[in-house]
Amino acid sequence: MANVKRIAVLTSGGDAAGMNAAIRAVVRTGLHKGWEIFGFRNGYAGLAGMKWCRLTPAAWGTSSSSAERCSERRATWISKIEPGRRIALDVLEHHQIEALVVIGGNGSQTGANALSLMGYPVVGISSTIDNDLYGADITIGVDTALDVALEAIDRLKTTASSHHRAFIVEVMGRDCGYLALMSGIAGGAEVTVIPEVPVDPEDIAVQIRAAYARGKAHAIIVVAEGANYNAAKLMEFFDKHQERLGFEVRATTLGHVQRGGSPGAFDRLLASRLGAAATDAIDRKEYGVMVGLQGKRNHGDTTCGCRFPTRKNWT
Repeated sequence: MANVKRIAVLTSGGDAAGMNAAIRAVVRTGLHKGWEIFGFRNGYAGLAGMKWCRLTPAAWGTSSSSAERCSERRATWISKIEPGRRIALDVLEHHQIEALVVIGGNGSQTGANALSLMGYPVVGISSTIDNDLYGADITIGVDTALDVALEAIDRLKTTASSHHRAFIVEVMGRDCGYLALMSGIAGGAEVTVIPEVPVDPEDIAVQIRAAYARGKAHAIIVVAEGANYNAAKLMEFFDKHQERLGFEVRATTLGHVQRGGSPGAFDRLLASRLGAAATDAIDRKEYGVMVGLQGKRNHGDTTCGCRFPTRKNWT
């Protein structure tokens, strides 16, 4: 392949704070290299439907490139069904797109890997609040989601103390307990429940009762949505054993509020570094990789990152 002159970028899957900063970095660094940059709206659905536009320094982000979630049906069609992948490759060839950058989580990178295995030049950028991508220590959006969860925990502590209650706070993360574990540690929770470590609700009840016996005015239980006992199941158990706890128990499910809002400085800088690393990888013609942060350095400055992980390797 000759020197790359025309690339495209798309985002897919769940939104994560910092995605737009990654798009911006891809656009600005790509333009600096003298390339033309295009974006596909609506993720893989936009790729198959030829919904695209040219990106400039003044035109980037959700409105121009697509932070909208591709439907599960369409994502599966692109990533797992060969006719869907063929249509996507035909669209890219029709528009003379010489390389594709995919920003997203494990579903998005599954689709990217599928296109890569068919010989198309693809580079992925790790972006998901779940932090469940193999090969990346922390992904775009995680830090901001943690800040949202921590703020909620701090606010709930005030209410919990004033009413002498225990609060169950359910955070997102799918089957990965990173958000719950980190927000539980940072927020000083009495108990943290994660999918990786199955728990018996009786053990949680013992901890809550112990906090009450110590004279605490409240108790906080942080639980991951994918845990064997999520907020709903814990509330069902505690309702039956209210007299043993000392505290009244209330539950708050943060849900998708953790995804939205303005990204913090860390996520903006991480996204900028990974966007630049992605275009550097394309410049080196190093494809079939996903860039992500490992340790204290951007795992992309020299090697560009890990190979696309297979689904069986992901948590």
